[in-house]
Amino acid sequence: MTTQVATKPTVTPNPDGFGAAVTGLDISRPLPAAELAAVKAAFAAHSVLSFPDQPLTHDQLEAFTLQWGAFGWDPYIAPLADRPHILEVRRNADETVAVFGGTWHSDWSFQEMPPAITMLHAKVIPPVGGDTLYADGYRAWEALTPAFQALLAPLNTVHSASRPYGEKGFYAQEQGRTGMTILPSAKADKTYVHPLVRTHPVTGRKALFVNPVYTVGIEDMSEAESTAILGFLFKHMTEDRFVYRHRWAPNMLTLWDNRCCLHNATGGYDGYERVLHRTTVAGDAPRA
Repeated sequence: MTTQVATKPTVTPNPDGFGAAVTGLDISRPLPAAELAAVKAAFAAHSVLSFPDQPLTHDQLEAFTLQWGAFGWDPYIAPLADRPHILEVRRNADETVAVFGGTWHSDWSFQEMPPAITMLHAKVIPPVGGDTLYADGYRAWEALTPAFQALLAPLNTVHSASRPYGEKGFYAQEQGRTGMTILPSAKADKTYVHPLVRTHPVTGRKALFVNPVYTVGIEDMSEAESTAILGFLFKHMTEDRFVYRHRWAPNMLTLWDNRCCLHNATGGYDGYERVLHRTTVAGDAPRA
């Protein structure tokens, strides 16, 4: 029996420290404890990690996911037929519907315990377009004035999947999506309350935890008051100074931290196929 020898990964952060590329590892095999610890430390420091040139089977993608924690719960989208924990994010070349995930959001924040991590493995990448944008909730929080931080810190927000996945939601009304099967449901109208400012369970840092898809209001505030505050925050969080544009390549695996950042899928590849496989890692209940 051969013992896998640990190597030190090479971590190359973006200039502002938000997002990093990791090379020098083979994630198709279980990582030794020292390697995994180094990768997790890089993840805590940079929030978004990409691993280029990593061909992965379904088994290998699932095994790598489980090194980070149990699988998350992924409702309202049909998974691969034989893989209940893998979603295929596919847009066929002849589709003209909106890009899936094409609005700023934090994955499944409408759940009582939203997923901590999302992983996306690139299978087919078009020659143009298809970048993913990431926004840093840590720095967005830290850039606010102390007076506004004091206003926001005690607030709770209401999250729901109704806008995209409800029986009258966006996906229930669209036509022409062939690459993915969306499953609208009355269950999407259920709501959960989370702190507007979330303390990360690993880093201890505070981050804004709101997004324009699933955050539908602020607890104990009127619609007008909620709209004013949330509208400002949505614009603030996605300013260029907090955003990293991620470019994909085939066989690249990217994972991001839903507890402290938003993401947004871009288009620009009409006429080309794009296919990625997605898993999530279970999280805990957000805390202030």
